[in-house]
Amino acid sequence: MNSLFEANGTFAIQVLKMLCEDKPSQNVFFSPLSISSALGMFLLGAKGNTKVQIARAMSLKIQEDIHKGFQMLLTQVNKPGSKYLLRTANRLFGEKTCDFLLHLNFFSPKTFKESCLQSYDTELELLSFARAIEKSRKHINCWVSKEMKGKIPEVLPKNSIDEQARLVLVNAIYFKGTWDEPFNKSCVCKMPFIINKEESRPVEMMWQKANFNYIYISEAQTQVLELPYAGKELSMIILLPDEDMDLRVYLQPKSPNGPTLSSLLPCDMILIERESTVLSMVAVHRDDLKGLCEQSSSHGLSLCPGP
Repeated sequence: MNSLFEANGTFAIQVLKMLCEDKPSQNVFFSPLSISSALGMFLLGAKGNTKVQIARAMSLKIQEDIHKGFQMLLTQVNKPGSKYLLRTANRLFGEKTCDFLLHLNFFSPKTFKESCLQSYDTELELLSFARAIEKSRKHINCWVSKEMKGKIPEVLPKNSIDEQARLVLVNAIYFKGTWDEPFNKSCVCKMPFIINKEESRPVEMMWQKANFNYIYISEAQTQVLELPYAGKELSMIILLPDEDMDLRVYLQPKSPNGPTLSSLLPCDMILIERESTVLSMVAVHRDDLKGLCEQSSSHGLSLCPGP
């Protein structure tokens, strides 16, 4: 599964670079695992050149058991009994008049539907897009709202799909956790958030002083701080570049100017007493994979090539 971790990390940096280029002055919030697992299901039903191109865009090796790796990864992510709540959910909604791959290949007795359920814990639900598009859209929105605890009531706005739809893939991810070292609510105050050398905005931030894993990467002129959640199984990693440092230099798998962004997460961080200041926020976001796939063609990723 290590090769899958590495591939997902490389793919995440590629997508982040692409999103930052398209929205250079906006905040970027996305779930790389959601995108890669959704594309993994596309890969499950792909063949020939389409399969090769999608795998190449995701930095995956098609000779390896990719879907077994995703199965193990998603099982680990969704494990019960943890002190945090992290759940991912995928669902395929297909046009009921279509046949969806009775068998993946000559050597496999499993159908596409069975394989999606086994590897991605994803069910294929049949709807009537052709005859009841609005009813189908509302049904999908209800499923997402339930999986997201009501945080996203309408993932598909009106006119986002039409009667020509044949397969809709939806991914939901939900996280709720408490800090291992909780912040004092009385320490929340407005502080300047530096956007660039010329601009800053006042935003609410949380502040505390405690022991955290920390390291300074001199090659990237960047501070790296780890804020663990309760149980210390998951952490938030914060990268703070020096004032004259532009992290966009590292938003690519191979940078001629120094280390890559993925290499800024070292294993040899040390525990020291630090003042920690983070944004006070609740993030809820929705996006469509179709738009990302359309953008990818101009960046050479070819996420959704033709048959």
